[in-house]
Amino acid sequence: MARDKNSDSAFEISFFENVLRRDPGYADVIEILGGLYTKHGRVADGLKMDRKLVKLQPANATAHYNLACSLALSRRKADALRTLRHAVHLGYRDFDWMEQDPDLEPLKNHPEFVALLEQLKPHS
Repeated sequence: MARDKNSDSAFEISFFENVLRRDPGYADVIEILGGLYTKHGRVADGLKMDRKLVKLQPANATAHYNLACSLALSRRKADALRTLRHAVHLGYRDFDWMEQDPDLEPLKNHPEFVALLEQLKPHS
């Protein structure tokens, strides 16, 4: 019997939530849950997980990048841009993904985002 995608997603989320209840500091699970929540439209829950991961791993550039994405999806542009700059400061360098990431769509026309992309763009 085939299961539908929604029940698979619900199972996945439930599974990782149970793991996190047993080990609230499990960074890999926090990161996975943040992504799953966001993917399934639970942006506020994704934001909560991203904030939690940044507190656990303050030097993790990717965690800060994911937090910036959640903030952008929450229409908190100033916070998203500040967090994105911090991710870059910590070493986030995936210019190609940043340029096309749909989570950052709310920032795409913001002059500060354009300037940040220009700063990261490989110059030939």
